[in-house]
Amino acid sequence: MKYHVDGELVPADEATVSVEDRGFQYGDAAFETMRAYGGSIFEWQAHAERLAGSCETLGIDHGLDDAELRERVDDTLAANDLDDAYVKLSISRGVQEGKLTPRPDADPTVVVIVKELPRGGVEGADVWDEPATVQTTKTRRVPDNAIPADAKTHNYLNGILARRELVADADEALLRDADGNVAEGAASNVFLVGEDGVHTPSLDGPVLPGITREVVIELADEADIPVYTGSYAPDDLRNAEEAFLTNTTWELRPIESVDGIEIGGGPVTTLLSRLFDERVERRHYDDG
Repeated sequence: MKYHVDGELVPADEATVSVEDRGFQYGDAAFETMRAYGGSIFEWQAHAERLAGSCETLGIDHGLDDAELRERVDDTLAANDLDDAYVKLSISRGVQEGKLTPRPDADPTVVVIVKELPRGGVEGADVWDEPATVQTTKTRRVPDNAIPADAKTHNYLNGILARRELVADADEALLRDADGNVAEGAASNVFLVGEDGVHTPSLDGPVLPGITREVVIELADEADIPVYTGSYAPDDLRNAEEAFLTNTTWELRPIESVDGIEIGGGPVTTLLSRLFDERVERRHYDDG
């Protein structure tokens, strides 16, 4: 395997960053997890815009435009002869000796790593083996006015602490906000289905604006399935007719149970999963 580090493709076992890099020292870095289907990135522009927003929030001026970043991603996929892959693009503030306060000048560290994934789309395979088992954790989501939820940064301690609470058979941690309402999974967005349509926590709360989350909302709208955003108690999720998680790697993953209470997928989850696969197939594999 080869990774892309600061403009150069290097063997994975030689891909290193400085121990003085602020991304390592403080989590002072932004990243995007993306998925390549058929050799190209799904929803590249949305990922690029979110990455730019994260860097703006952190005040990291990396000096690279979207085309340059896309070229580094494409070069990394090509160097590893990968068409279907997990892709992580990270940008840190780089090395700055001294104190916690960042200097305005940045010498950013830019890294692209890739890993092979199964083919996606209509003829593809899920990366997960079973529907998700979800557990509500004591660890709460960091308030938006402490760490902005729309900034996808290397500081994932909140999710790590939540995942450490999981019992052996749980797949994902369910984090609540300061008021006790459902926020998101440690690495996923949450959807529940009721008689009136699909529901998901509002971005007014401490919720990452997931790319797959937005695609699912678009697909539901196109299929005339009502979508509602708001505040939901854990019991709303536990009592839902169907529920599922979304993220770039999992795509749509049905929730089998929450805190031992069975939920499962259903016709709406199945339909949205099929529509998602069809969009991927049409955009990335359909020669027509």
